[in-house]
Amino acid sequence: MPFFSNLDLFLFSLIAGLIVYWLIFRKKAEPIPEFKKLESTPQTTRETSFIDKMKKTGKNIVVFYGSQTGTAEEFANRLAKDAHRYGMKGMSADPEEYDLSELSRLTEIENSIAIFCMATYGEGDPTDNAQDFYDWLHEGDADFSGVKYTVFALGNKTYEHYNAMGKYVDQRLAELGAQRIFDLGMGDDDGNLEEDFVSWREQFWPAVCEHFGVEATGEESSIRQYELKVHSDLNMNKIYTGELGRLKSFENQKPPFDSKNPFLAPVTVNRKLNKAGDRHLMHLELDITGSKIRYESGDHVAVYPINDSVIVNRIGDLLGVDLDTVISLNNLDEESNKKHPFPCPTTYRTALTHYLDITNPPRTNVLYELAQYATEPKDQENMRKMASSSAEGKALYQSWVLDSCRNILAILEDFPSLRPPIDHLCELLPRLQARYYSIASSSKVHPNSIHICAVVVEYKTKTGRVNKGVATNWLKNKMPADNGHKATVPMYIRKSQFRLPFKSSNPVIMIGPGTGIAPFMGFVQERGWLKEQGKDVGETVLYYGCRYKNEDFLYQEELEEFEKTGVLTALNVAFSRDQAEKVYVQHLLKKNKEAVWRLVHMDNAHIYICGDARYMARDVQNAFYEIAEELGGMSRAQAVDYIKKLMTKGRYSQDVWS
Repeated sequence: MPFFSNLDLFLFSLIAGLIVYWLIFRKKAEPIPEFKKLESTPQTTRETSFIDKMKKTGKNIVVFYGSQTGTAEEFANRLAKDAHRYGMKGMSADPEEYDLSELSRLTEIENSIAIFCMATYGEGDPTDNAQDFYDWLHEGDADFSGVKYTVFALGNKTYEHYNAMGKYVDQRLAELGAQRIFDLGMGDDDGNLEEDFVSWREQFWPAVCEHFGVEATGEESSIRQYELKVHSDLNMNKIYTGELGRLKSFENQKPPFDSKNPFLAPVTVNRKLNKAGDRHLMHLELDITGSKIRYESGDHVAVYPINDSVIVNRIGDLLGVDLDTVISLNNLDEESNKKHPFPCPTTYRTALTHYLDITNPPRTNVLYELAQYATEPKDQENMRKMASSSAEGKALYQSWVLDSCRNILAILEDFPSLRPPIDHLCELLPRLQARYYSIASSSKVHPNSIHICAVVVEYKTKTGRVNKGVATNWLKNKMPADNGHKATVPMYIRKSQFRLPFKSSNPVIMIGPGTGIAPFMGFVQERGWLKEQGKDVGETVLYYGCRYKNEDFLYQEELEEFEKTGVLTALNVAFSRDQAEKVYVQHLLKKNKEAVWRLVHMDNAHIYICGDARYMARDVQNAFYEIAEELGGMSRAQAVDYIKKLMTKGRYSQDVWS
């Protein structure tokens, strides 16, 4: 008699089939991580050939942008739009979306140019969206003979590696045989970036005309990029309410979390750090339990703030619109990858609250385009003048807009005859950007929590208005709720190069006045944890600066406890205003020069600086030059070279802002 009947065999096969099916398909519900490289596979519908797209749409100018905060992208859009004045057609392009190895094919298009608007991020790094392009340029050896190009660089002079990315792209393209048709433009955000760009652009286009033998058409007319569609009967489930990528992503959260898909982290702690004074310094803790988010000490947390409803409502009142109207702004160029300026369909209220920057002074192109709507000739004339490249116009823009910190609301209030259609205003305003904060905790000690240390920004302008920092005032009001409704913050992690030494036995010298203490709270926590694990931990020295000991000595109790337990070898605090003579961190460094020099020169110490780039970071660097000159017997040139070598070796790191 057989061991198995036909029925047994059938049941056995069925069970085996079900097990196989379960093993193969059980993971289906989990999101598949997106890999950049997949975009070029044949199945995808996205076109990665910018050359084919240019041929199809009759474009001969392509403007690539490397943008972290949106400014380079904005400039690229303006240059692409400019092209029509010269009988040309331009498109702006994100290098992350296209195959840049096709650059050599640009010669197939007559009178063509590639323009690069390249911002530099952090310590001379490419922006996130230009990283692959940078790597490819670095490693590749393409032949760009006959390709015509120009570069406009965006950076900040107070940083060590000023405009490094723009300079690199400019130099590398020339090395690969491309023809530079106009000089590298240098934009300095420490000065007046807008003026730098406008001045460069005013000279760039005539040079292009001369190169190709074309003449400006003289068309200065405003060209709309998007058309308005008002929705009257749209299902409310199809309307964006503040999400950055996937519709309803805030209601139905799915990892992995990134800039397009932030995690809504509940606020568990929000306390005031300073004991007195007129400023508000705060410590927040965000709960990342269950998010699968990982971070390391020194990383940045990016948060997406929302605008003040008072400003949003006032704009709506002035322009006489119902802010809850559901709209889409659709790109008139159907071939464009950018279908809308922000997630659509949505309401004017959501656009002005979540997606548009309504608090920074508007750039000159916004004033130029809006001028046509001013019914008072004097208002129109002033707006056009401020948008011009004349010396008088630049001075007026500097004093009336920038120095007076006038945002779009202030401009509408001070030009009563200016009442533009709200959809055109929404088209012109730049996107509201994420704000980055150095994480003030260690993931070894707080794996499910991210700490933020920030000062609330609030100041009076020359016009008597009170301007408030968007993110810090929004965070200030994020109180951990006790009524069951949690206050949440949309966030993601941005990796940093600001890292503790690989060998814990290396000494560290940390220098961070004010909220520059943030990453060092994480560093000190981590060094304490390493000690507890029985690791050999080198000297841990902190130089911290604040105004008054009894007012704004941030984390005083925690730091003094770390010193008491020996986690901090030395806690050096400069109270700048507790005595007649101002005392700053650089003064304490020089006072302790022998100990500092021993740690750096003999003991292989790593130096970390966090805080203000314009003054503090420069003064601290000068202090190190002086110590190297005096105790290392060097000339100033040798001392500068010595510190530069430390930077190259990753032993002198800065996390600074201006």
